[in-house]
Amino acid sequence: MKGYIQKIIKNERLVEIILYIFFGGLTTVVNFVAYFIARDLFHFNFVISNTISWISAVLFAFITNKIWVFKSKSESFFELIIEFGKFIFYRLLSFGIDMGSMFIFIKVFHLSDFIAKLLTQIFIVVSNYLFSKLFIFKSKKVKVDNIK
Repeated sequence: MKGYIQKIIKNERLVEIILYIFFGGLTTVVNFVAYFIARDLFHFNFVISNTISWISAVLFAFITNKIWVFKSKSESFFELIIEFGKFIFYRLLSFGIDMGSMFIFIKVFHLSDFIAKLLTQIFIVVSNYLFSKLFIFKSKKVKVDNIK
């Protein structure tokens, strides 16, 4: 068992995926908790509750993804702002998917908002990983010229 765990730890991509799933799960918890607090405590409708839950989850996800999942280092404040801007752009894209899915599941298929939220979040977690890996927290390539 110890050897198996050491193999997993040495496989950086697998560790990244495990961390993403772990923090994605926590982000989903943040999303759900914020949603149901907004809905049940403040009696907001599902659109406003979903917006509040999305903002809470995005801020949590940026911090955890940047620091622990993708271990992204910003060389400057400007680079951090660019990275955050890309993160927000792709999260807005996934928010549109999230909101559209919630609307369709609730208004068209007449599912409960809990089931709609659960189904939507499964797809959103996968989409956000791909956006983060491919477009936001890409590893920086070191350019080497004229090495002889």
